[in-house]
Amino acid sequence: MKAPHDEGYLTGQLLLAMPAMEDPRFTRSVIYICAHTAEGAMGLVVNRLNSAIAFPALLEQLGIETKGPVPQVPIYGGGPVEMGRGFVLHSADYVQESTLVVSETIALTATVDILTAIAENRGPRSNLIALGYAGWGPGQLEDEIQKNGWLTAEADLDLVFHTDIHMKWPRAMAKLGIDISMLSSSAGHA
Repeated sequence: MKAPHDEGYLTGQLLLAMPAMEDPRFTRSVIYICAHTAEGAMGLVVNRLNSAIAFPALLEQLGIETKGPVPQVPIYGGGPVEMGRGFVLHSADYVQESTLVVSETIALTATVDILTAIAENRGPRSNLIALGYAGWGPGQLEDEIQKNGWLTAEADLDLVFHTDIHMKWPRAMAKLGIDISMLSSSAGHA
């Protein structure tokens, strides 16, 4: 299934929390926007680990049996909505019928088949397993951006999948040419 890429929407982009973000659930967050339409938006926080469960325990909890040793794969806290629901954000080299192809390089799958493939080292080249997601209703994300809550940036595979978790936010800000020490917490309107 192909994601909508309508003009004015942020599907496939990164949301970067401004330094003055008041919601502690999103402080210094980098969120990959998986879908954004007039009905709202959905994304995954890509720089916050979920330390409550390890990959082997997740597989066991889901009744997934694998062949051979299970790799140690980090589990991310994808956001505060439906924190028991799992998603795999991954490189677009792996696509199933149920995969949402978000961009030319990144896709989203939420089936147990992909978890089995990852556990058996036959999944996507790059992946990020997340529990929960960040969600916004109609117009809510646009309002938060206008109120100086978020910046947007182009996403790339290296930043999403291969940058150290603690460096994703500073690197994404630097990618925009922003010195985070110079950012203001108040919005200006003409």
